[in-house]
Amino acid sequence: MDAPVQSIARLAVLIDADNAQPALIVPLLAEVAKYGTAHVKRAYGDWTGAGLRGWKEHLLAQSIQPIRQFAYTMGKNATDQP
Repeated sequence: MDAPVQSIARLAVLIDADNAQPALIVPLLAEVAKYGTAHVKRAYGDWTGAGLRGWKEHLLAQSIQPIRQFAYTMGKNATDQP
């Protein structure tokens, strides 16, 4: 009789890039890997702003898809408003 097959959790990692530090991505993904496989990795932010320039190398290195979220207002959390 074959051993039962254990299923590995398929996880989504959705990052608010406007409020997260790109240097924490590697430790974050290491923690996620303890619970399953990150099949979807997306980072949301207004990529036209200067504040997210440091993200590019991290997005490429970790195969994270950047999703553009326009700023609807001025100031902190501007991209959080629909």
